[in-house]
Amino acid sequence: MDYQGMIIRPPSEAGSVLLQVTLGCSHGRCAFCGAYQGKRFGIKPRETVLRDILYAARHFRDQRRIFLCDGDAMILPQARLTDILSLIREHLPWVTRVGAYANAKSLKRKTDAELAELRELGLGIVYMGLESGDDAVLRDMGKNGDAAFIVEQGRRARAAGFKLNVTVINGLGGVERSMEHARATADALTRMDPDQVGALSLMLVPGTPLSERCERGEFEIPDARGILRELREMLAGTELTRGLFLANHASNYLPLKVRLPSGKQAALNDIDRALAGMTPLKAESARRL
Repeated sequence: MDYQGMIIRPPSEAGSVLLQVTLGCSHGRCAFCGAYQGKRFGIKPRETVLRDILYAARHFRDQRRIFLCDGDAMILPQARLTDILSLIREHLPWVTRVGAYANAKSLKRKTDAELAELRELGLGIVYMGLESGDDAVLRDMGKNGDAAFIVEQGRRARAAGFKLNVTVINGLGGVERSMEHARATADALTRMDPDQVGALSLMLVPGTPLSERCERGEFEIPDARGILRELREMLAGTELTRGLFLANHASNYLPLKVRLPSGKQAALNDIDRALAGMTPLKAESARRL
């Protein structure tokens, strides 16, 4: 397989064939993100992608899922993306689901009919970074679009039949806007109503603009208890029709897996016990990106 640079994939795609169809991220200006540092965005040649698909056909016959890397495969022109999905269907007929990252900008570029076509061709799940529902935080972090725009595109993805997995980041508002960030994010998640929420806790990546701001004393990350209070506020305000709220990423101080709406109160009780010192939090040294 032709892999260039560091490959990023969602935790739930750990058992998937990773098919790199683009390089880097089409936006690449988020202050907190160091995932594709030094990697210029680009589209890989069709012959390279086909060669990797044929390799997977020979060597990965037991794997039923494919994840399209890098940061935003949805940005591909419709003809190129439908071609890739058709090649997967032709050469890997046992694959049951294809997944990809998508941002609001790339979803906006697709018509409803084009999204439906991608779903029909096997693209089954998209992973979307909301990060925050607070417009002030989104502007500060260099995200593309405001919360209303991101929510709208997430709802379009769901309407097209995709399973929608949305990422949010506790701590992204800093100490100053911690509760505003938590409440606005809960409101955005409720309006978007994704199938799954992945809540991470902010960790600095050296060399990113946010890391440099912290070094200069211009941004302060909440401590462990502050992050936990923020997580509680966010979870308390999030209403999903039916979905998972996961805070079990390696960056989190208190792992949680919550089925909403039924499991919310039990999870809030777990957080309250941790805040009261009855449950130990993960040590700082054990946290990972």
